[in-house]
Amino acid sequence: MLPLALDHTSCPPDADDAALADQLWRRVRGEAEAAFGHAPMLAPLFLDSILSQASFEAAVFHRVAARLKNDVVSLYLILQAFHRAHAADPAIGAALKADITAVLEHDPACGRIVEPFLYFKGFHAIQAYRLTNWLWHNGERDFALYLQSRSSEVFQTDIHPAARLGRGLFLDHATGLVVGATAVIEDGVSLLQNITLGSLSRGTGERDPKLRRGAMIGAGAKILGNIEVGEHARIAASSVVLDPVPPYATVAGVPARVVRIGGPHEPARAVSEILSDLSYETFAWTI
Repeated sequence: MLPLALDHTSCPPDADDAALADQLWRRVRGEAEAAFGHAPMLAPLFLDSILSQASFEAAVFHRVAARLKNDVVSLYLILQAFHRAHAADPAIGAALKADITAVLEHDPACGRIVEPFLYFKGFHAIQAYRLTNWLWHNGERDFALYLQSRSSEVFQTDIHPAARLGRGLFLDHATGLVVGATAVIEDGVSLLQNITLGSLSRGTGERDPKLRRGAMIGAGAKILGNIEVGEHARIAASSVVLDPVPPYATVAGVPARVVRIGGPHEPARAVSEILSDLSYETFAWTI
């Protein structure tokens, strides 16, 4: 899979990010308004999660917080934490926009941006991780661990707050994903369900895998130890990977062995092109 391009032009980064946020926000609001008319039984969901929110980032934070809240930690406390994290580190907002664009680019079953926004637990699990990672590194480790536990319960993913994740990530289905504390997942990586990125020892130091840019990990794969999976490498479903994987290689088996070495992939597409390729041309309901 490809690293994600986010309409980078000659605009300064801040202007570029604001333009992308506006592009995505207008699209998701239009889709929510259309869905509101066709599924009135879900009106509170569309109103609370999107139509009453002030911005794309605020709406994502609200939706994820609404799924994580319970009798112990309220919606307000989780929302407050999201906004504190985003104010301190605006890269969180840029990352979530890259993440949702990655879903649109890579998931053939996704026809509208509102779908990952409201329903896809893989997208929500990544945003929960982004909050717990910020809390972990800013003196709030108990809160981070509690929200990690809660995210594991709600989204069926277990991503340690100390893991290092890039942007433009795609978790397809997501159920059963386990990511260890010293794991690294770089930009543009795609992972399917029931994947383990874990260690072979209980020692300290680096002990979990490092997935480089654009790697694709198939369902059921286990990648164990402090090994590197190279850029744009592909791990076949149900493989057990114990050795480093070269860039552009495809590995398969138990234990995994190289079955193919590919070449550079075509460049990633801009967001405007990705949005135009969705299964509809307007916000009209097509079912």
